[in-house]
Amino acid sequence: MKRKLSQWQRKVFYEGATEPPFQNEYWDNKHPGIYVDPVSGEVLFSSLDKFDSGTGWPSFSKPVHPELLEYVEDFSYGMHRVEVRTKHTKGHLGHVFDDGPEPTGMRFCINSASLHFIPLEDMVAEGYMEYLSLFSHVKLPFEQIILAAGCFWGVEAYFKRVKGVVGTKVGYSGGDVMWPTYDDVCTGETGHAESVLVKFDPTVLPVEKVLGHFFFIHDPESLNRQGNDVGTQYRSAIFYLDEKHVPAIEKALEKLRNQGKHPVTQVEKAKNFYPAEEYHQDYLTKNPGGYCHVNLSRMWEGD
Repeated sequence: MKRKLSQWQRKVFYEGATEPPFQNEYWDNKHPGIYVDPVSGEVLFSSLDKFDSGTGWPSFSKPVHPELLEYVEDFSYGMHRVEVRTKHTKGHLGHVFDDGPEPTGMRFCINSASLHFIPLEDMVAEGYMEYLSLFSHVKLPFEQIILAAGCFWGVEAYFKRVKGVVGTKVGYSGGDVMWPTYDDVCTGETGHAESVLVKFDPTVLPVEKVLGHFFFIHDPESLNRQGNDVGTQYRSAIFYLDEKHVPAIEKALEKLRNQGKHPVTQVEKAKNFYPAEEYHQDYLTKNPGGYCHVNLSRMWEGD
């Protein structure tokens, strides 16, 4: 979760430097998304509250979580200002003024170097699913679903080859521990399953076909085991983000039952997704000889 700051970011965030106006990364950024603490990852501001102040720095009318900020009287440069800092990481963000737009009347003038922007389309993949509801009015160019079918290395490698898949991310989903590590999940005590976030273009790959591939690559009748991997973290599960996918999921499971099978696949509304460590992402591309319980020589043809 923690990110490494550049030398300039450290100078701004920890030493209180100010970046030049109109020459910083986010001053004119109009893309929907959230702005987080570059060290802790805590959500500080939203694009929904960003406005063009004409000053050349990112300006916000309010923070997302006021309790994550603290304020310090600043008398530098012969003037009185109120500095804004992050409460937990003690980083310098900028200053706050009372000349902003209504209804708050506030202008949080923030350095880009003290922020990390996560665009809407990456919010689930980066572990910020709970903030999607803020942008329910914005339509994404793809749909998303979280699938667990054993070791996520092979599951991701397979779906990256499926036409219509526009992105994947391996991570942990379905448990109650926030931001778990791989070692945490391997204990089987976090409640999380090794999962793959699949982003897909429904005009090319309807969710019915996503599910067809999912059930093709693993044994949905195997309880807490796929291949050589045993444990609840390797369970068969579907964590849906969109209610409209539910009928297709139910139909796919019913089809298996009509074939005489007894799927144990867990189905529930997605409550979280935490990206796995970077070395797990695209693991089999980086390590072609790595273990894989999925037969990557075959692809589901549909039926």
